[in-house]
Amino acid sequence: MSNSNKVALVTGASRGIGAEIARRLAGDGFKIVVNYAGRTEAAKAVADEIIGGGGDARVIQADVSDAGAVAAMFDTATQAFGGVDVVVNSAGIMKLAPIADVTDDVVDDTIAINLKGAFNVCREAAKRLRNDGRIINVSSSVIGMRLPTYGIYIATKAAVEGLTQVLAQEMRGRGIRVNAIAPGPVATELFLSGKSPELLFRMAKMNPLERLAEPEDIARVVSFLAGPEGAWINGQVIRANGGMC
Repeated sequence: MSNSNKVALVTGASRGIGAEIARRLAGDGFKIVVNYAGRTEAAKAVADEIIGGGGDARVIQADVSDAGAVAAMFDTATQAFGGVDVVVNSAGIMKLAPIADVTDDVVDDTIAINLKGAFNVCREAAKRLRNDGRIINVSSSVIGMRLPTYGIYIATKAAVEGLTQVLAQEMRGRGIRVNAIAPGPVATELFLSGKSPELLFRMAKMNPLERLAEPEDIARVVSFLAGPEGAWINGQVIRANGGMC
């Protein structure tokens, strides 16, 4: 199976894990939709890198928490490339505080992007993906760690895992596989921000490989799920965490 005529839409692709996933899938032969919310120059840089490497990419701005914007993003992607075959739900935020101290604004923002945003994209993908496509949601291995201050973040990611497993059943008859990848700690701007070197050292030692993941570690797993080798994986959550838990 060739990916040369296939299209992958990656949300939150202007930086971090999403950007690396976009690059990797472009290297696999997919045409790429680089979605972003507010980092226009960063998103353009990812697309330019893909195009400079011989691939094809379009940048499409959309706030995934806005259902209308998500629908318009799929419209634009379809107009540009003729359809979409793979969707990677990578957009997300992580605002940490003890549950007793979490503000209403943080609750609303986290649910809007991490859960409602994933739902909005899954709903459009379920209606619009070409047959034999892939939907890959990004969860988190911190679900199993029960770390203090991660309560609202974990709550949204646990919901995404449930959504993934239900949607896999609902895609019966169309050959669309729906899975989630749950990274452990990854050395991205989102994760590293605000953490002391001592805390990062301790977190790196939590898995038997004794390091933080790099974004390319996660992108490799997404590449597997998006490609022909991952065709028999469906309705699963893959905990890509180096054996952390």
